[in-house]
Amino acid sequence: MPLFGYARVSTRDQDLALQVSELMAANCAKVFKEKASGAKTDRPELAKVIRRLEPGDVLVVTRLDRLARSTRDLLNVLDEISQRGAGFRSLKDTWADTTTPHGKLMLTVLGGLAEFERSLIAARTGEGRKRAQDRGVRFGRPRKLTAHQRDEALQRIAAGETQADIARLLNVSPPTISRLAAASPFAHVAGGL
Repeated sequence: MPLFGYARVSTRDQDLALQVSELMAANCAKVFKEKASGAKTDRPELAKVIRRLEPGDVLVVTRLDRLARSTRDLLNVLDEISQRGAGFRSLKDTWADTTTPHGKLMLTVLGGLAEFERSLIAARTGEGRKRAQDRGVRFGRPRKLTAHQRDEALQRIAAGETQADIARLLNVSPPTISRLAAASPFAHVAGGL
């Protein structure tokens, strides 16, 4: 099974030599090198090596943090590798080896924990939003017009002024006035304007 290495450092001043030598010592046929932050999702050399992987190939890194910065990022990259029928191995994190049953189990558990954590965060966020709404907190963009300005605009619409003139007067866009008119219980009055 062909081994391909991936070496990454975060800044231009850092040196890739140690990672490259460790990957070559691990019998990697070719090492793809990159100087880019792990937080960046756009890493051309990583994308290139993943595209090159064929069933039975193995992508090797010296440590997991060379491949990904977060659990979610790691799981996404490992999913891409798996879809190509390839394996993954970290030299220093020996449990992270999808070529062994134990490594597959550990990464499956890690994926399950990440999914569980995401669902807990979503539930807490939803509960927090509901409590905030119950307290009267409004979400979304702030209104362009105060209650007084909305009343004034509706009165002007009812009096026959054009929506464009009202928008200019209140320093808002015409669609703002149009939406206000459409949402008003007096929309039938403003409909012909």
